[in-house]
Amino acid sequence: MQGFAKGEIPLHLIAMNSMTGFGRGEAQSEGVTWSVECSSVNRKQLEVAVNLPRELAELENPARTVVSAAVSRGRVNVAVRRDTGTASAEAARFDQALAAHYFHAMHALALKLDIPPEISLSDITRLPGVVTQAPAEVATAEAWPAIHEALTAALSQMNAMRSAEGASLRADIESRLGVIESLLESIRAKAATVPEHQRKMLRQRLEDAGLPLPLDDERLVKEIALFADRTDISEELTRAASHVKQFRSYLDSDAPAGRSLDFLLQEFFREFNTMGSKCNNAEIAHHVVTAKTELEKIREQVQNAE
Repeated sequence: MQGFAKGEIPLHLIAMNSMTGFGRGEAQSEGVTWSVECSSVNRKQLEVAVNLPRELAELENPARTVVSAAVSRGRVNVAVRRDTGTASAEAARFDQALAAHYFHAMHALALKLDIPPEISLSDITRLPGVVTQAPAEVATAEAWPAIHEALTAALSQMNAMRSAEGASLRADIESRLGVIESLLESIRAKAATVPEHQRKMLRQRLEDAGLPLPLDDERLVKEIALFADRTDISEELTRAASHVKQFRSYLDSDAPAGRSLDFLLQEFFREFNTMGSKCNNAEIAHHVVTAKTELEKIREQVQNAE
């Protein structure tokens, strides 16, 4: 049984793929048409479920290997079906015990109703379960090349859909990153004015209390320095700006980055939470809340990214 050929289906088609998609493929072999349907939904890890005809159960592992080469994250359901196109490839099966049961039951009914028991063989064979069609057995070695071809086509189609949706996810994330960058600049500019604003507030409170102090008074200078140190968010701003760059780097990466983006979002939230707790300014607090709202929307998108 052959594996997944190099270059046949890339692990990704663009930098970001969605985990939601559907694809269908067909291939023929010796009069039998094999159809494969692949569908994928969100999962933190890769999960593969393969549904095969019972006699081909040993092909489950090769099929899983093919899927694993094409997909890195999400739950992928694979359904393999065959269509012979004619009844010639199927063998008729007769349930003689069931036929006898029907015959005796019909004969007894005829006697009870006092009518002639005119029961023909054709009447019996038309009754449910008497005659069934059993698919002809297919050797796994003969079936695998066609199934592999159909599976490859289905995965290609599914990944094309995942890539198209991934492009939309990326566009939305990029837009929200731009908003967050703008908010960071506004926070940085406002943060620089917070110590001076606090100095004026302290000065005003002292004057209102009838305790004016000169601007160079050591106690006032020390209080302002302590406040500036407690409310300094320059490190958080620097790390948040770095996270934006790292986020874009992951988006541009050729490797699936869903898990990495999910982790980076946690760090993002941590920086903004710290800014919100340290700052003593209503405008900065408002910007922090807006940024966290954008991050939450990005997280919703990342949850569906491969």
